[in-house]
Amino acid sequence: MGTVAPPKEIVRPRTDDGDVGSGAWLVTAYNNDYNTFDQVIEILQVATGCTREEAEIETWEIHHFGSCVVHRSSKSECERVASIISSIGVRTTVDPED
Repeated sequence: MGTVAPPKEIVRPRTDDGDVGSGAWLVTAYNNDYNTFDQVIEILQVATGCTREEAEIETWEIHHFGSCVVHRSSKSECERVASIISSIGVRTTVDPED
């Protein structure tokens, strides 16, 4: 497993209505002792359609901080994304953005 550098600035995806954070829901992914960095990076890319660089940054945050918001969108889209991420054993939550 290679070393992952600390995160750079993260550009978060827009919500379905095109407005960042307006009425959005959040998917949070949590660290575990089972999945490798590569597994988490790959599932984040599959689930959210993000770039490898963004998935690497989010995976670094999950590992070092215990969790990271990995997606913002509508409730149904966040539930879909969380289901995909959870399919490899990564715990996720879907919550409304405050």
